[in-house]
Amino acid sequence: MPAAKSPSVEIEVDDRVVRVSNPDRVYFPESGATKLDLVEYYLAVGPGIVNALYERPCMLHRFPKGLAGDKVHQKRLPAGAPPWVETVQLHFPRWNRTADELCVTEPASVIWAVQMSTVEFHPWNSRRGDTERPDEWRIDLDPGPLCEYATVRRVAHVAHEVLEELGATGFPKTSGSKGMHVYVRIAPDHGFKDVRRAALAFAREVERRAPDDVTTTWWKKDRDPHHLFVDYNQNARDHTIAAAYSVRGLPDARVSTPIRWDEVDAADPRDFTIFTVPERFADLGDLHADIDDHVFDIAPLLEWAERDEGEGAAPPAEPEGDDSA
Repeated sequence: MPAAKSPSVEIEVDDRVVRVSNPDRVYFPESGATKLDLVEYYLAVGPGIVNALYERPCMLHRFPKGLAGDKVHQKRLPAGAPPWVETVQLHFPRWNRTADELCVTEPASVIWAVQMSTVEFHPWNSRRGDTERPDEWRIDLDPGPLCEYATVRRVAHVAHEVLEELGATGFPKTSGSKGMHVYVRIAPDHGFKDVRRAALAFAREVERRAPDDVTTTWWKKDRDPHHLFVDYNQNARDHTIAAAYSVRGLPDARVSTPIRWDEVDAADPRDFTIFTVPERFADLGDLHADIDDHVFDIAPLLEWAERDEGEGAAPPAEPEGDDSA
């Protein structure tokens, strides 16, 4: 006979009640962490994950059977959502289709998504008020297969140096995997192509300052595996990366965690998990809480892009995004 399902539990989230089915289902076999453990983690970092997702279209990475089962990349809101769960409609030109994606405005929406087996939250870098104009520039420090984490740390410091010279405030976080992300709030005055072009100009400047560590080479096959790719492509339309405080679908239940710049040299991504981050959040709060107070104008980066292209550099190639709905 099949094993009996554990009884559902009701979780109070502010003035909402979310019913969580199969709370004892093991999602992370390495630690034995369950679906309910995942719910309790997201409740503990509620203000942080809501701040990271607020009013952004959000792709969900779902694991209906836990990490031992298949991973589902979900753009459309799963069926059965209560009426208070908000969405934003997006158009995908390649297929001429639309999709209503989750648009988080409150903690209960996050917990409902976890009830629907979501582990990872991947928001757009634009908000529903104008989804075609990003308000977040994302710097993705993506190490090659033979690149050590010490290289990620060195390049993070170079990126920080360039940001400070630009007068931009960068908010770093671990990727939750092998790299690091830095977010910069920008004015929503440009489309995705301009923001990506600006991001490439920044990446090239980092490459100039750290040529032994960094590459901006477009094709993966042409990159030195020991180098770190400053992935400007994450600023393309419908390209998403894990949000701050998002759990990752890794056996140790790692979390993409905001850190301070003075923590870069000591912080180990493996130390930030659903078991450790709640205490850190309780002590430090959301290190990205005031990101909206530090808006940067990307005009200097677009000037760099124009300079580089005038000197023969190619503009960014078209990304290989999956904009299917």
